[in-house]
Amino acid sequence: MNYQKLFAMQEGLDKHIETKHQLHNENLVDRKVLALLVELGELANETRCFKFWSLKPSSPHETVLEEFVDGVHFILSLGIECGFEGESEYLGQHETKVSVNDQFLHVFELVSIFKNSKALEDYKEMFHAYIQLGELLGFNAEEIEKAYIDKNEVNYERQRQGY
Repeated sequence: MNYQKLFAMQEGLDKHIETKHQLHNENLVDRKVLALLVELGELANETRCFKFWSLKPSSPHETVLEEFVDGVHFILSLGIECGFEGESEYLGQHETKVSVNDQFLHVFELVSIFKNSKALEDYKEMFHAYIQLGELLGFNAEEIEKAYIDKNEVNYERQRQGY
């Protein structure tokens, strides 16, 4: 995945939103952390991985991927807020969990850890674990990057339409 390309695209979108909504002097880290957690919950809901009481299957692959890249947007945005966009590698140390459920819980934990520390190593762990979650959901790096690019354009269009 071309992280530098994605960070540059996200930085452009962030600047557009901050200008449009007059947010230049606001610290948005905590709001972006909450947005990431909400997106993570929406992703879990689309996968239905935790719904042991239901026989209804997961949403279609494309729907789950679109929800997944919503989280990528906020992770990239958090990296920009914290000045981590210049890094060349975003791999963490932890192994992928055995199940999708466990990986979701792991990502939730890592988001919380990052929220409290705002440290580069914790950011890398969170980002890596999120990408690992995507892999468990059946997405490869090329698919994630293309979906991110597509959704980035949708986000610009939403801003133009007063979303």
